[in-house]
Amino acid sequence: MCHSLISNYLFQKFPVQLLARCYMGLGPEMSAAAGDDVAAPLLRRTDRASISAEPSPEDEENSPVEQVALTVQTTDDPSLPSLTFRTWVLGSLACVLLSFVNQFFWYRREPLSITSIAAQIAVVPLGHLMASLVSARVFFEGKIWEFSLNPGPFNVKEHVLITILANAGAGNVYAIHIVSAIKIFYKKQLTFPAALLVVITTQVLGFGWAGIFRKYLVEPATMWWPQNLVQVSLFRALHEKEERPKGGLTRNQFFLIAFICSFGYYALPGYLFPMLTSMSWICWVFPTSVIAQQLGSGLHGLGVGAIGFDWSSISSYLGSPLASPWFATANIAVGFALVTYVITPIAYWLNLFKARTFPIFSDGLFTSTGQKYNISAVIDSSFHLDIQAYDHEGPLYLSIFFAIYYGVGFACLTATIFHVFLFHGRDIWQLSKSAFQEKKVDVHTRLMRRYKQVPEWWFICLLLVNIAATLFTCQYYNVQLQLPLWGILLACGLAMFFTLPVGVIAATTNQTPALNVITEYIMGYIYPGYPVANICFKVYGYISMKQGLTFLQDFKLGHYMKIPPRAMFVAQVVGTIISALVHLGTTWWLMSTIPDICDRELLPAGSPWTCPGDHVFYDASVIWGLIGPYRIFGKLG
Repeated sequence: MCHSLISNYLFQKFPVQLLARCYMGLGPEMSAAAGDDVAAPLLRRTDRASISAEPSPEDEENSPVEQVALTVQTTDDPSLPSLTFRTWVLGSLACVLLSFVNQFFWYRREPLSITSIAAQIAVVPLGHLMASLVSARVFFEGKIWEFSLNPGPFNVKEHVLITILANAGAGNVYAIHIVSAIKIFYKKQLTFPAALLVVITTQVLGFGWAGIFRKYLVEPATMWWPQNLVQVSLFRALHEKEERPKGGLTRNQFFLIAFICSFGYYALPGYLFPMLTSMSWICWVFPTSVIAQQLGSGLHGLGVGAIGFDWSSISSYLGSPLASPWFATANIAVGFALVTYVITPIAYWLNLFKARTFPIFSDGLFTSTGQKYNISAVIDSSFHLDIQAYDHEGPLYLSIFFAIYYGVGFACLTATIFHVFLFHGRDIWQLSKSAFQEKKVDVHTRLMRRYKQVPEWWFICLLLVNIAATLFTCQYYNVQLQLPLWGILLACGLAMFFTLPVGVIAATTNQTPALNVITEYIMGYIYPGYPVANICFKVYGYISMKQGLTFLQDFKLGHYMKIPPRAMFVAQVVGTIISALVHLGTTWWLMSTIPDICDRELLPAGSPWTCPGDHVFYDASVIWGLIGPYRIFGKLG
């Protein structure tokens, strides 16, 4: 909550507000004061000369994308150091902390996600502190390996690279779900080396797609990645010298006040009054009514009228509502109300697919009589579906909410693609043509060409080594992972095929269609009966594309902030590996120290370690992998 409030305040006088109003449909009005802000250079330096491109018609046009022209500076100072001692210390520390905290809270009932914006703001005083305290002595002066622990004032390029390192730890490592599913839910063996190789290869594989498509998705001015403009405006705000206005606050003063207030408030729902996490007045009024519990419970029902004052529950799945535009919040609210408060209750009380036999809201798997399905009874000794045991146990059933959830998942994927092409198809076609045929580059690309580029063979080598490591991992640990070699190649082919079209959509519309449901659906039909093979295929096929797009988005951020490409590459690779190691280490530690973690039947009442996200992932492995879509949704379902 703190960093969302701060971001809102910091953006008051900066071009990102104009971006939000224009791009998000809130109106194109611009005040004279805002125009002054746009025109004013925010990163002036007195000790270094700022280098701009030579005056030319292209410079005068700036970027062809209006939001970029209003937000991103057209100047650069190549003499600013970027990959410094401060960068490595603060960036690695932020990456480790965010990785640990996000993975630690991921297993809780209301997962708490801390984004890189928190580190982006927090490292500013630390960077300036190190610049003032650390010795400026130069080591190996005059040698090729000359370096200094303190190369001068803390600058914006160091800040960007620190944020890139922190961003690697801010996102959840999707392959951790494989570890949880195998060790916690299936209670099968998965050695640490196998888990480590799977986690690292899935995280790094996307670098290959990023390297192949960066000329199409980073260099063209029309591939502008809207989300990056928020980061650019925040960097400019944090590095602008500001005088306190009369009767007002500077941004740093506001940050301290917001930080103290949010920290103090969290003590209420976190420790002193946990009931604030979910308050359901319907359940209080009708404490013995089953229908009231089904409708009103915010934790075990549909949550009609339930109110949550714990920020972790408010932002657990959809992210901070303060950072979302009004139209997006309204669309989510309408869609949520339609599915949860209209479609689900009607389907339940009409008893569609025996819905009233099962809980109205549950991610569990059931028999036809409403009992918990004994998954271990239908798995043979080779970790494969036992057809005879499955016929004896009977078909698997889902709660009506879970079934509708999958229906909405398929509908969202197709609706997103068709909506974008129907409403933005002409624009995307023009943007794509200009991106692939564009010979005239904008000022940002010309400025970036002053730096040494990352050779193409770096990405190709990294991709080939990673694919070879993946083939070795799945072949050597085939008993544990089940994924055949052709499955790896098919997953890589799918990821590579979708990276460019999905990347164009993400870079121009800020929407990213997910491939997780499609990948598990494909593998479920091709290779049914093998649950671990299904989830491994899903992770390699889906997350490598998503990671590739994340790397491309970071490259574009470095493109806007004029970060040397090779420094960006090194920071991304190192941050990704650090994040993978910390996430896996935290997971292994939690599984060994918290008894019955994720087992809701054995956990004590009120335990927060219920693992909602991993439960859904495990259920998906059973539905799409172990039993297969043909036996649930096909003719045998």
